[in-house]
Formats: sequence, structure tokens, C-alpha cells
Amino acid sequence: MQATKTYKNILYEKQGRIAYVTMNRPDKRNALSLEHMQELTDCFRAIGQDRDVAVAVLRGNGPAFCAGHDIAEMVGRDAGFYRHLFETCTEMMDTIQSIPQPVIAQVHAIATAAGCQLVATCDLAVAAEEARFATPGVRIGLFCSTPMVAVSRNLPRKKMMEMLLTGEPISAQEALHYGLVNKVVPGERLEEETRALAEKIAASSPFVIGLGKQAFYRQLEMPQHQAYLYAQEVMSLNALAADAQEGMCAFLDKRPANWQGR
Repeated sequence: MQATKTYKNILYEKQGRIAYVTMNRPDKRNALSLEHMQELTDCFRAIGQDRDVAVAVLRGNGPAFCAGHDIAEMVGRDAGFYRHLFETCTEMMDTIQSIPQPVIAQVHAIATAAGCQLVATCDLAVAAEEARFATPGVRIGLFCSTPMVAVSRNLPRKKMMEMLLTGEPISAQEALHYGLVNKVVPGERLEEETRALAEKIAASSPFVIGLGKQAFYRQLEMPQHQAYLYAQEVMSLNALAADAQEGMCAFLDKRPANWQGR
């Protein structure tokens, strides 16, 4: 285990080729203050530049995964502050999806509002059976408009509207059913199952994984014909890469591939 840069609101460590980013404001239920979001953005950007990291895991300390925005710092501010706050949040979410390494949310407990948005933004998510997910802003007069961008790209429209309009949480099993998480496991196995998923991903070429992650998000909003034109060009360039040639030769030779990361 190797600890790296020290932050105020998060913990960061590497275990082999897996990076762990732990939100560490347990007394605030890991609420996303402006400073907290800036630190998360900085941390994920650093991960994106670290060729020794194959996969990142986002998790939280304390009774909640993440309770969304820090409401205490939002009262009585002006329009400029609110715009800066939500721009910072969007920047953080975009950073998670733009780095080449897949990011897995390890959700041990409730994730609400921007915390639910974080889960939806991560490339993959593993949840404990007791985890819950909600977009409850409507109950305090602040509709979850930015969280709905990410969450509505995971959930069916009618279910998303129900969550937004009622603020009622859904269970981990419902989150699995509707596509918000990949797997639900007993709480005592959450860390083990998340690591197993991360290690499966880390076994492949980091170059190819990064290329594929970028292509996945870019093609999502394209019309199908345009998406195929884009994807065939990506795949053609991928086939020229050293790791693709090595992987194909290893497959034909029935041997493990020796990835070069290029």
C-alpha cells in the first residue's frame, strides 16, 4: 500500500494498480462542499496522469456514501456563488468520466442528490445490500436538476421522474434492476467484490481500456450511423496499437499477453 498526496477532505492510496479515493467527512455524511469537490477533481486528474494506476475506486467513510451538496455552505449566497458551486460539481463529474481509468463507486450506504449523481457518473458501481439511492432535493425546495443529468442517463424516464418528484429513496436491489449499479453484495463482502471487479479490469491493457472508455462516452449521444463511422475509425487505430498486436498474437499463440501500455 502506498499513500500519496494528502488532502483535507479525502484520503488517497494505491494498492498495486488500483487507486482508492475515500471521501472522508464522516461527520458531514461526506457532503460535497466546494473545497471537497475541488479536491476530488484534483485527485482524479492526478490519477488520470498516473500510468501506474489501472482502475480507481471511489468510496466513503462514515454512515453515508455521500449526502450530496453541503447545504450549510449554500444558505444566503449570491448567484455568482451558486453558479461557481454547480460549475465545480459539473467539472468534477466530467473529470471522472474523462480520465482513461475506469472509476468504480463502492457504495456502502445511502447516496443522495449529488451523491447519487456521483454513483451514476462513475463507470461502474458495486453496492452493499443496505445501500439506498435518492434525489430528494424537492423536499427542501431545491430540485435535483444537476444530479438528474447523470442519474437519468442510467435510469428509465418514469422511474427517474418518480425519484425526482417524490424524493423517495430506492433500494440497492431496485438500483440494480434499473441499471444504476452493476452488482449488489452483502456489506461484509463489498470491499472484496469491488476489488475483484477492479482486478479483472486491471488485467487488460490500460491503453486499450482508456481508448475504449473515451469512445464509449463519445458515441453515446451520436446518431447510430455517425456512431458507427466514429467507432470503426477508433477500432482501426486501436488495431494498429502495440497492445492490440500483442493481444492478438497472444491469443493465437495461446499464451498470456505482455501489455506495453501503448
